[in-house]
Amino acid sequence: MKCDAKIINRMKRIQGQLNGVLNMMQNEQSCIDVSTQLKAIKSSISKVMSLVATTNLIQTIEKDFKIELTNIDEAVDILLKNA
Repeated sequence: MKCDAKIINRMKRIQGQLNGVLNMMQNEQSCIDVSTQLKAIKSSISKVMSLVATTNLIQTIEKDFKIELTNIDEAVDILLKNA
């Protein structure tokens, strides 16, 4: 699967969030604050998983049927908002 910059940038953002949570834990920040950040990370990962699956589906359809799907960004955005 070919990952576009959007997916890679989301993963880099998640990586930064994880590093931030690790620092929070090492600095003994409150459990509530750490949990809040972990919940945000969980949501971000869920969205990336949906984006990866959707991208893979689109690429598979385009390859197998030798077509190019256009004007599909709005549908993908709707799927991601509900992820």
